[in-house]
Amino acid sequence: MGRLDGRIAIITGAADGIGFGIASRFAAEGATLLLADIQGEAVQAVATRLGDEHGIDARARTVDVGVKGDVVAMVGGALAEWGRLDILVNNAWGGGSLSRFEHKTDEGLDAAFRVGYYGPVWAMQTALPAMRAAGYGRVINLCSLNGVNAHMGTTEYNSAKEALRAASRTAAREWAGYGICVNVICPGAKTAASRRVFAENPELEAAADASNPMGRLGDPEQDIAPVAVFLASDDCRYLTGNTLFVDGGSHINGAPWAPVLPE
Repeated sequence: MGRLDGRIAIITGAADGIGFGIASRFAAEGATLLLADIQGEAVQAVATRLGDEHGIDARARTVDVGVKGDVVAMVGGALAEWGRLDILVNNAWGGGSLSRFEHKTDEGLDAAFRVGYYGPVWAMQTALPAMRAAGYGRVINLCSLNGVNAHMGTTEYNSAKEALRAASRTAAREWAGYGICVNVICPGAKTAASRRVFAENPELEAAADASNPMGRLGDPEQDIAPVAVFLASDDCRYLTGNTLFVDGGSHINGAPWAPVLPE
């Protein structure tokens, strides 16, 4: 018996990084999965692999979480297929660029909020009626230490993720009486997105590792995903509205490293 046997879960951004790590752990724990990603072929390969490896029902869907129709159809598809939705993991992110606050554009800010804030909110709103009717739900939103510690160069990302943290706490308060727990993970891990930034700024990777109390950024599957399993499980019945910093302790004293940004 896995900890998530019989549970139906949606995971966005599941083709790689933290989303893939969470999907792998959920599959090992017996969950039925709808894996969503804008990378359609990649997420289909993940669903096929996890289904074969763990003997579970894992399906893929090409979704742009910055498009409301895609998000509503994603949740509706899961409900049509399985009749309910127990777990919603909002992980997808669309990327950004390193530049100073004053150089951020309206287009970049809008794109960040559509993917990092509106997408998860649309998914939560669409999932609520079914979760409320069932008297059970687990919502896990992936936010970021970038916003908490005000990392330089990523205004759009920081702002969208902190807005999502605020929305998560509000939903947790309003939905607690329905048996729905809403929590946030702020991870410290090397992901596809962070590796792209590190490839362009190699000094940041060494600085990020060195500044972590444990001496390294985490692994998505081994370090972050087990906490998501807990938040998705029945063991999380009395925990809601919280932010868990799964980061090797790097939130304790903030981030001493900073990129050099052109004026």
